[in-house]
Amino acid sequence: MAVYLDFEQKIKAIQENIISAQVRHDESEVKKYQEELDKEVSNTYGNLTDFQKLQLARHLDRPYALDYVNLIMHDKYEIHGDRHFRDDEAIICYMGYIGDEKVIVIGEQKGYGTKNKIRRNFGMPHPEGYRKALRAAKMAEKFNIPLLMLIDTPGAYPGLGAEERNQSEAIARNLLELAELDTQTVSIVIGEGGSGGALAIGVADRFAMMRYSVFSVISPEGCSAILWNDPKKVEAATNAMKITSQDLKELGLIDDILAEPLIGAHRDRDTSANAIKEYFLSQVKELREMGTEKRMQDRYTKLTSVGAYAE
Repeated sequence: MAVYLDFEQKIKAIQENIISAQVRHDESEVKKYQEELDKEVSNTYGNLTDFQKLQLARHLDRPYALDYVNLIMHDKYEIHGDRHFRDDEAIICYMGYIGDEKVIVIGEQKGYGTKNKIRRNFGMPHPEGYRKALRAAKMAEKFNIPLLMLIDTPGAYPGLGAEERNQSEAIARNLLELAELDTQTVSIVIGEGGSGGALAIGVADRFAMMRYSVFSVISPEGCSAILWNDPKKVEAATNAMKITSQDLKELGLIDDILAEPLIGAHRDRDTSANAIKEYFLSQVKELREMGTEKRMQDRYTKLTSVGAYAE
C-alpha cells in the first residue's frame, strides 16, 4: 500500500475517489477528480516547507539506488567486495550500459522492509563499503568508463567495528582519489545525503540533487540535539540548516537540480529514473567534449572554491 504523509492526506482522498469512479466506469467523475487532483498537487507541492521536503527525501516509498539501477541500466553486472575485508551491501556497484554508454554505477542502498534494511545496514556504509566504491571507481578510470554515483545515506556507520577498520581514513581516501580520478564523473543525491557518508561518493565533475533530496553535514535530529538538547526542534533545525536542493543551488554548492516529478519520485518512478538517465548522458557528453585537461582544471577550481578561508 502507498504511504501518505500528513500533508498528502487531501491527495490521498482525491486519488481514492478517482479509483472509485474508475471502478464504476464513470468517466465524467474521473475527469472531474483528475482536475481536482492536479490542482491539489500544484497547491500542496508548490508550497512545501523545508521540513516537508526532508520528509519526502526520507519517504518509505521513495526509490533507492537499486531501483534506479534496474530502471536505467541494461546488461549489468554487480561488482562485489573490497578485496580486503568483506562485501558491504550498503554500497552497490554495477557495470553495464545506460543507453549506448558503458558505465559504472555506485550507489548507497537503504533497503525495503526490516530484513533488507538490516542487510543493507539502513544505508549506512562501513569502511569496506567505501573501499569497494573506490575499487569500482578505479576500474572506471582504468578503462576510461564514465562513473555515476547515487547518494542516499543518513551517514557513514559509526559503530565500533567501523571505527576499528578506520572509517574516517576510508572516507578521506575516497575524497582524495575521486578528486584526482581521470574519467568523467557525475554524482547525484537521490534522497538523503548525510555528512561524510555522502561526501565519500560525492566528489565529481558534476554534482546534482533531485528536487526533493537533502544534503547536510549532520541530520536535523543531531543538530537539534546538539544545539538545543530538544528533539522536538527538528523542524526549526531543518529550516536553519539550509539543506534542500534549492538552498544549496543558491549557495553554489551544487551544479544542478534534477526535475523529478512535482508529485515526487515515490509517485512516479519512471519519470524520475528518466531524469537521472538524461542528465547523466548529457553531462558525460559535455565532459567528454571538454577534454581531460579542462575537465580536471574545472573540477579542481570547483572543489577549491567551496567555503571560505583566510590565511
